[in-house]
Amino acid sequence: MNQTPSTAARTIQLLLNRRCTIATCESLTGGGIGVALTSVAGASAVFRGGLITYASDLKSSLAGVDAGFIAEHGVINERTAKEMAIGAAWNCRADIGLSCTGVAGPDGEDGENPGTVWLGLALSAKWDDRVRSRLLRLTGSRAEVREQTIENALSWLNECLREPAHS
Repeated sequence: MNQTPSTAARTIQLLLNRRCTIATCESLTGGGIGVALTSVAGASAVFRGGLITYASDLKSSLAGVDAGFIAEHGVINERTAKEMAIGAAWNCRADIGLSCTGVAGPDGEDGENPGTVWLGLALSAKWDDRVRSRLLRLTGSRAEVREQTIENALSWLNECLREPAHS
């Protein structure tokens, strides 16, 4: 019986093919992206580690997100997601940083509705040091929003890893 490889398994294979390492900085998923990646045999060759910055102040103290910006704008926004991704890559000495910040529910936060999620991706010089973001508007229960965030983050990363690298 053939099984389709999971999104996480495809991510690990793409990272191995690219000879890239990854680190994560997670908020609403509470480490779920790291769990998905490390559930794949061989992940230790590419997964450096992760920061779980569930509390807003940890986004600043651990990931390096600007504390003044957080105080003024909250944590569910594009800039925070990008800075979290950069902080993950920097602190874990990885080629790639992947982050997520948002609100799973049941209540809103920072003026955002449940299901509002920002992903951040910091790519190494192989991609011209690009920092990207993606806004998700998800629906469902708290658990469903968290699971959809993990799947969307890994799928997006896989799209980016398929792009041509630069020498």
